[in-house]
Amino acid sequence: MAEIKKEQERDELHRAIWAIADELRGAVDGWDFKNYVLGTMFYRYISENLAHYINQGEQEAGNADFDYARMPDDEAEGAKEGLVNEKGFFILPSELFSNVCSKADTDENLNETLERIFKHIEESAMGSESESDFAGLFDDFDVNSNKLGSTVAKRNERLAKLLHGVADMNLGSVKDHDIDAFGDAYEYLMTMYASNAGKSGGEFFTPADVSELLTRLGTVGKTRINKVYDPACGSGSLLLKTEKVLGKEAVTNGFYGQEINITTYNLCRINMFLHDIGFDKFDIACDDTLTSPQHWDDEPFELIVSNPPYSIKWAGDSNPLLINDPRYAPAGVLAPKSKADMAFIMHSLSWLAPNGTAAIVCFPGIMYRGGAEKKIRKYLIDNNFVDCIIQLPSNLFFGTSIATCIMVLKKGKSDNTTIFIDATKECIKVTNNNRLTEDNLQKIVSAFARREEIKHFSHVANYEEIAENDYNLSVSTYVEAEDTREVIDIKKLNAEIEEIVLREAELRDAIRNIIEEIEGGV
Repeated sequence: MAEIKKEQERDELHRAIWAIADELRGAVDGWDFKNYVLGTMFYRYISENLAHYINQGEQEAGNADFDYARMPDDEAEGAKEGLVNEKGFFILPSELFSNVCSKADTDENLNETLERIFKHIEESAMGSESESDFAGLFDDFDVNSNKLGSTVAKRNERLAKLLHGVADMNLGSVKDHDIDAFGDAYEYLMTMYASNAGKSGGEFFTPADVSELLTRLGTVGKTRINKVYDPACGSGSLLLKTEKVLGKEAVTNGFYGQEINITTYNLCRINMFLHDIGFDKFDIACDDTLTSPQHWDDEPFELIVSNPPYSIKWAGDSNPLLINDPRYAPAGVLAPKSKADMAFIMHSLSWLAPNGTAAIVCFPGIMYRGGAEKKIRKYLIDNNFVDCIIQLPSNLFFGTSIATCIMVLKKGKSDNTTIFIDATKECIKVTNNNRLTEDNLQKIVSAFARREEIKHFSHVANYEEIAENDYNLSVSTYVEAEDTREVIDIKKLNAEIEEIVLREAELRDAIRNIIEEIEGGV
């Protein structure tokens, strides 16, 4: 019953989000506009989170009627330093979401009010441990953008609608610690815009079912992990899936990621907060992972999950320093300049803990192409790092219909085999995309965990077999596809054809006789 109620609440929330987006979009492109919706949701969330934290402390101290939202700003200032140390940020009572929202319709300078508040929130964290988590968080929330309206009055009208729309969302009470709704709303928004925005959106978002599969593959047999890392983390959905799969306290030392796109980097940090990850439990960096990795002091990682961009250009051998980089040097060759896929794999392998697992979505070409990529595959197989290759169905990702693969890497394998799984049929069609169901996920993870030989589905290959196949890692090389063609009995078919020819001759004779009779009677 509780599950049905939760689903109803989720549907209601999704409808509310769609209604806001539909009403406010106007001239604003959906992929840009999500920044406003998510930014407002974030502003509401941290306002409620802080107010509840303060109220709870006061109520426990015996001040039952205390309400931070009604406290004078000058009195609240005294608690600023302590709150920044504990929560990572500070918001004045007058600048809380609820107070700004209640005056939004009559505030002729609403755009300036919001700009000032966002600046204050970011500045409150400056000089503290949380500074890097808040710096530039609201950069993509441009209150003066012409996309919101051609005049200040029109922009403010839209901003007020945005505040009211997010205020009306049933996002659960912070005091119940039920922040699932905030996280779910974020995921729904990203999915909604990614599916409508083609590649521009899809490259930043890994669908929930694929995220779940990667996380389950990476955590087989584990109930807790030390640290999770994504070298191309996008909006952070893969990192956060670990918490959903294993449980709230299962990631003991935090979430680490790097993202090159600054807008997406901001979304990722917002996503961390919306999933109630404390500022001291995540470290997201903005830079090029391949040439300027930001987590040297934090590696190695017990779990690495990633869906890096497919076949992008990178510096490669045009940068003479990279061949001596400890991440790439062991293979003796760099990934091609026009295809960085193998560079992401070598980077992940380098930063993987001895007891860890890396599950990485890959472009199929890296499994069979020659040249440098073949040399890197040989290095991976010769050193027994490749645990599993899975061929996924096509059309799982927004913006591309390519049937991608998953490569699972381990440093501490107990044998020298690699399991190949053909999961191309493990999906159902939902609107324009394919989706992995719970049954599909279970079948894939079970075969992986048990290293099962299943005809037309999975095959465990030893080192010699892979070497004999010239280090080709395509699943089709090892798992024979089921022949679903109908077996035809040639003798029976020929007999049927003869019968048809005879019958045709009889019919022709009958028709000729009828025509002759008609002509004879005329």
